[in-house]
Formats: sequence, C-alpha cells, structure tokens
Amino acid sequence: MARRSLKASIVGIEKAKRAFKIREWTQEYLATEVGLETRQPIWKFFTGKPIERQNFMEICFRLGLDWQDIAELPNQKLLIENNQEWEDCQDVESLVQMLRSRLSDKIKSQCATTRLLDIDQPIQLEEIYVSTNILNNITSRRWLDILDLQGLITEEFDCFNFNQLYQERASAIQAVITYPKLMVLGKPGSGKTTFLQYIAMQCNQGKLLSDQIPIFIRLKNFAEDARETGNYSLLNYLSQELANCGASDQEIQTLLVNGKILILLDGLDEIPEEDNAKIISKIRSLAENYYKNKLIITCRIGYQQYHFEEFCDVEIADFDCSQIEAFVQNWFVNVSKNSIEKGKALACQFVQKLQLLENQQIRELAVRPLLLNLACCVFQARSDFPVRRVEFYKQGLDILLNRWDKVRSIKRDEIYLHLSLAQKLELLSQIAAITFKQGHYFFTQSIVEQYITDYLCNLNIAQTQPEMVQLNSEAVLRLLETHGLLIEQARGIYSFSHIAFQEYLTAKNIVTSPNPQILEKKLIDLVSHLTEPRWRKIFLLTAGMLDNPTCLLQLMKQQIDRLVAFDQQLENFFNWLNHKSLSVQSTHKRVAIRAFYLTLELLDDLSLTNDLAFSLGIDLRLTNNLTPDLALDIALQCALYLSVALSNEPTLDRVLALSFALPDCQTLVCNSELQSSLQKLKEQLPTLVQGREKLKEWWNANGQTWTNDLRLMIIRCRNIGHQWHFSDQQKEILKQYYTASQLLVDCLNSGCKVTSTIPESLLATLLLPTPKILIRNSIQQIYEA
Repeated sequence: MARRSLKASIVGIEKAKRAFKIREWTQEYLATEVGLETRQPIWKFFTGKPIERQNFMEICFRLGLDWQDIAELPNQKLLIENNQEWEDCQDVESLVQMLRSRLSDKIKSQCATTRLLDIDQPIQLEEIYVSTNILNNITSRRWLDILDLQGLITEEFDCFNFNQLYQERASAIQAVITYPKLMVLGKPGSGKTTFLQYIAMQCNQGKLLSDQIPIFIRLKNFAEDARETGNYSLLNYLSQELANCGASDQEIQTLLVNGKILILLDGLDEIPEEDNAKIISKIRSLAENYYKNKLIITCRIGYQQYHFEEFCDVEIADFDCSQIEAFVQNWFVNVSKNSIEKGKALACQFVQKLQLLENQQIRELAVRPLLLNLACCVFQARSDFPVRRVEFYKQGLDILLNRWDKVRSIKRDEIYLHLSLAQKLELLSQIAAITFKQGHYFFTQSIVEQYITDYLCNLNIAQTQPEMVQLNSEAVLRLLETHGLLIEQARGIYSFSHIAFQEYLTAKNIVTSPNPQILEKKLIDLVSHLTEPRWRKIFLLTAGMLDNPTCLLQLMKQQIDRLVAFDQQLENFFNWLNHKSLSVQSTHKRVAIRAFYLTLELLDDLSLTNDLAFSLGIDLRLTNNLTPDLALDIALQCALYLSVALSNEPTLDRVLALSFALPDCQTLVCNSELQSSLQKLKEQLPTLVQGREKLKEWWNANGQTWTNDLRLMIIRCRNIGHQWHFSDQQKEILKQYYTASQLLVDCLNSGCKVTSTIPESLLATLLLPTPKILIRNSIQQIYEA
C-alpha cells in the first residue's frame, strides 16, 4: 500500500456498509458529499481497495465512523517479528512521554487560561470552555440560489441563523481525531483560539492524542520573531522547542518522521501581509515533508487565500441553545465576581429573559462567544438587558471593527487603501440602507462590490483605472468579511452577519445625515414605511439614536392620524371609543383607557392578542390595579366571546367556563339593572346535571338567541360588545392604525432623548377622532417638504 493511501479491513467494510445503509444514501450522493467527481473511490472503499488517504478519512467522517476503526493498519505482530523495530518503537514512545512531561508547564502557561474582553483577569480555560461543534460544509462554499436564502425570512421577520440552512453539525473533537490535517475556520470571536487551546490542554493531560507532543504556536508571535532573526523556518522553530527540552537532533528527526508531534498553529489571518507568503510556504513545506504529524491551523473566514493540500477545512458552528446556556452558566458562576448561588440565579434569569420576544435581536447576536460575553457583561450590571439597544449594537460593532483586534495588538494590512473606522461604518451604513430598503437580506458579490466602488469613488481615493477600482472593491469586501460584518452565505452571495447589524446600520444611515434638510427628508421617507412590520425595529433604533427625536415622533403621529381620516364609520368608532373612556371611573391615563377598550372591542375583528400590552405601555399601573369598571368589562367581554364560541361547538366544558366567566352578584352590587339581567340569563342556562346531550339540544335550539340577548344587555348596560360590521379593508386599516400607534408608544418608551412634555402632547390626541383641518394641514406640510 502506498504511504498516502489506506484501505478498509474486512471488519471495517462491514461497519461502513451498515452505516451507509442506515443513511439510505447512494454511492453517487456520498461521492458528492466527499467532494469527488466520480463514485469510483467510493466503490473501491467498499470493496477493500486502497484509496487516497484524505478521501478515506473523509468518507469515514461522513459516515460517522472513526477511520482508525475502519482502516487496515499494521499491528504489533509485524513489529514483534522485527525485534529491532519494536525496540525502536519502545524508545520513541519513551522519548514522547519524556518530552511531553518537560513541555507540560509551557503548554499550561500558553493554554490553561484565556482572556475575555472587558474582564480584568485571565480565566481558567476549563471554567469557561463549552464544547465546540463544526459545520459539515463550509458556509461560503455552498451552491445555493439567492432565492433559497431569501426564503429564510419569515413574514414576521424573525431573527434567523444563516449557518443552519441545510447544515448538519458535528463534534469538533471528532474532526480532530479523524483528520491528520485540519484548517479550522470561523468568524471573529467564534472561539477558534479557545478551541485550539483546549486541544492542547486535552493532549497535555493525556485525554486526547496522548501519544503525541503538543506544540502550540501563535503565528503572529512567530512572524514577529522570524522578522527579527530573519529565520522563517517552522521546522527550526519546532526543533528549537524540542531541543530546549533536551532532545537531540536525531531524536527530533525521529519524532517528526514517526508523526509524534501535534502542531497547533493559531491565527493564520493574524500574520502581517509582508510575512504571509513566506510563512505559508514554510507551513506547506512542513506539512508535506513530515506528513505523518497532525497539524491544525485556525483562520478567520474571509481571510483564507491559500488552500493547503491534504488539509480538511471545517467551520466552527455558531452556538446553539444548549451551548449558550452552558456558556452563560460558566460565565456568571466562574467569570463574574458572584457567589455560586447568585451566579446560578443570574444565569437562569439571563437565559429566561433572552427567550423573550423583545430580546430576539440580542439572542441572534449571542450565538457568537465574543458577543455573548458582551451580553453577559451588560446583564451583570443591572440583572437585565438595556432598554436602549442602540448602545448594545454600537458596542458590538466597535468590538468587531476595532477593539477585538486592538486588544490583541493585531494590525491588519488593508490592501490598496486604508479606511478609517468612521469610513468603514459609513460604508456599511450605506450598504445596509440600500439593501434593507430594497428588502434584500442577501446580495450578490458583484452588487456589493458596486456599492463599495461607488463609495470609494465619492471619497476620491479609488484608482481611476477600472482594474484597480475592481481590485480595491474586492479588497474592501474581503476586509469587511474578515471583520465578521459581511458574510459569504453561499458562493458569491453575501449578507450581513446578523440582521440586527443591518437594521442598526440602516438607522445609523438615517441619523448621520449631513444637514437638517436631508435628515428631514429621510425621516419623511422612513415614516412612509410606518405600517410595514419589518421596519418596526428601524423606527425604534432611529428614535434611540436621534439627539432630538421630536420631529420623527410628530411625523409618525401625523401619519397615524391620516390612516383613519375621511372614513365616517371609523370616525364613529373613535367617537364611541372616546365617549366610552370618559364614562369610566378611573385614575389611569385617558389614552391608556382608550387603548384598553380599543383592544377589548376589536380583539376578535383584528385578531389581536388579549395581553393589553398597548395600554400597559402607556400606563403601567394597569398591571395590578384594574378599576372595577375595567375588570367588569373584561369579564363581560370574555363571557360574550365564550358564548359565541359555544355556537360552533357546544360542550359541557365550555358551558362551565361560561358560567364561571359571568360576573357574580357581589361584583354587580352597584349596578342593579345589570345584576338583574345577568341573573335572568344565568337561570336560562341548562344545569350541568342534565348531561351533555340535553345541553347540546338546548344550545342548538336557544344558544343564538341567548347570545344575542347577552350582547344586547352588555351594550345597553355597559356600552361595549358592539358589532361594527367593518369591511375587510377597514379592518386592515384599523389593524395598521393599532400597530402604528403601539409603535409610537414603544418609541416613546425606548429611552429616546425626548423632553417630558412631548410624550404627553403626542398621547393626548392618540386614539381620538382627528379634526379634518389638522389632517389637511399635515398633508400640505409634507407635500411642501
């Protein structure tokens, strides 16, 4: 068998066939998964014929098998037949264990601790590490159409995880065991270095690859040393490490030839540009000349420009829910200065609040350890996430674009030109604003490069020759990808790494307009999207960023009023709403009462949720302090809904629920007419002892009349429960009006910089019929603007 080929043993073939049968694959499909052009190597694999070593290992990995269990490897009998070889093997193993022992302290010094951003002291690796997963296929190398990716966006525009589309996850440790040469790719802050440190420590402790000597090298440090000495040889560097532990030249050569060195190279992307070609050449030479040694390299996605032969490329997967929980538990117990009891309590609160709908953008960012650490730091300060999300996103962007490299003294060479941090943000904001307005969360490489070209031309720093302009645009795109803000989600198709960043940058593009006239026009354009659900977060972010959001809030209020203007039936409804709110005895804000009855009255027509979030956003006192009038009207409306539902399916359980829903006599003691009418209606209901069939018969014969009588009584006594008979178009307008009004309230509650009188003045006329003259004036003002 050739030294770089392997074949399956008889037992291994049977194991492989069972795994292959379970998956119900064809040989052609397995060949595609492995990246082979034909199925011939697959056929050879299952018939016990030698195939290329890398292909053999890849087939085993795809089948979920350990290649060493499947391959036909030399056994000890062959060595025993040659006593000299066996003695040499014993000498090699003794040498390995001796050098492992001598290198142990250095590995601990390099890898036993890690630093987290904004944490004062190093953290023990084992106290924070969470098991790492990889994606079976590199995200940027998927052959997917842009329509496939765009289909990820739901109607509600929820956050989503790009990497999970058609992707299976696997254990990163298993990949280390399976592949002799591994390129570990990942976004900034995805945990590449931490994973490599973990491998080094596991090997150092004898828990993984215990027959090998781990050597951990930060390529940035190696490049700095090499530049000083003029010696870029990795082989010499490794040899010196071993020589410092007492190994002779012959012993070092023996170890390398026998593949006893675990070479861990961290940060290929951190090598300065002038050293890049030399060091890559030395890595390639070492991997080829001493191919038996296991070699693992980490590198940022988007930076890798050279593909090493015989290396398997894998990508670190984002955290899933269980990994987030494990990291958070470790963080609050081991990293923060909390007692164990308090740390566990905070971790539990963090996870619970992270699942809330209003925190879904933070949840989207928290899939990356670097940004999850930021979320933990923020949460530690106040046991909650900030109301002003603007600052959180700003910090996240600053970390990715600036701080994460800065704290590690990494200077990235920006080919052809040097963009400042402000210019990078401005460029990203323009790309975000254009693509978001178009409704594009994914865009082709040619399109995003054109946006970059346009920006560079406006800066007057791009070369005039078309070839140089193209090179500049490609270099800037690669730079933004290296920072982890733009991600290649499939071949030639890009997106922002998180929708939250695209939304934040879209809002930033609005508020950083150069003069007041342009800002006003952008705000007017923003308000034209008031009723579109996917723009909701842009409004909240914009309000949070503006130094004075009054203009935006007033424009929103004018647009809300216009939605229901010039419709007599809708005007009648709002007149009723105002009259009803004034008739209620309550210390709550009148606009909160109007919001309460708007929700209550249109609950069914508009398919609203009965959580009173709208009115609570205006007056939080409603949470635990409903006045008797409000509590009574909720009970009556609930009874009316239950009676309507009974018409569709009369059951014993529903009649029982209806009976409990009807207010009791004590509640109605101050309203004798309502008390008497309700008592008569209760007496008409069949008793439960009559059984299900009698109940069903009675309801089918009398239920509609009973429900109508209940409705008429509620309308007469409480002025609620009306049947408005809105058209479908009117219902849609009312729903838009409701959600837009709620958005205005949410903007006011978002911590935006607004004077105390503005909210009261805006809310004073909210949910009221608007005088036509005011509508006409606001339309005229916008037209003139």
